[in-house]
Amino acid sequence: MISSDISVTCAEEIVEDLRAEVKQEKLKEKEFVVNCLKDIMREKLEEAEPIEVDYPAVIMLVGVNGVGKTTTVGKLAAYFLRQGKSVTVAAADTFRAAAGDQLSVWAERAKVRIVKHEEGSDPSAVVYDALSSAKARATDVVIIDTAGRLHVKANLMEELKKMTRVVAREYPQANFYKLLVLDATTGNNAVNQANVFDDALELDGIVLTKLDGSAKGGFVVSLCGELGIPVVFAGVGEKIDDLEQFDSEEFVNNIL
Repeated sequence: MISSDISVTCAEEIVEDLRAEVKQEKLKEKEFVVNCLKDIMREKLEEAEPIEVDYPAVIMLVGVNGVGKTTTVGKLAAYFLRQGKSVTVAAADTFRAAAGDQLSVWAERAKVRIVKHEEGSDPSAVVYDALSSAKARATDVVIIDTAGRLHVKANLMEELKKMTRVVAREYPQANFYKLLVLDATTGNNAVNQANVFDDALELDGIVLTKLDGSAKGGFVVSLCGELGIPVVFAGVGEKIDDLEQFDSEEFVNNIL
């Protein structure tokens, strides 16, 4: 479990729970013990209340640099289109060079509208325009891309708070979801990231990227249990359709 990035504390708790269950049920066969372990891990993952996306929805993706936020915006757009929903994406990463162009490529692939401003402009202004457009067109889902930021930079976190205030003020009737994008290969530093972003924004869920071919990402077991933040989506490949709803059973099977 530790090699799959489950924290030492969480791994010890799981082993203690397993030991107690094995003793109580007098389990001796390896198969039964392993199945019991899987059940305990799934229970940890399901301690966090899962979220159901209701419409109209505004989804803001946040996270540090390099975790795949812009790619995830494109994949999420395609996901909601498959659900028969209309989608607008907002290029509120106005800091990174060519971020808007990169998102434009994904928006074109997904065949959804994009709202963007010039590089260096106010991200909150992009959000405002995207919301105005979505309301005018009765769009089901607005997905906001944001600039990657070090979770230790207070001024950058304040920028995110400003964007959340714009959403709350301009589109109060929308269901607003703040999702933290985490790289499955990050390791336990992801728990620190989640703590800081949650303190600033009150996160609603996690998108776990780069799960393809990796028996990693075990830190989310700790996040679900300790912070009560559910994993909502998982990126399982590089193609636009390689995003799916998180499946706790499949995740646990991959780790074990």
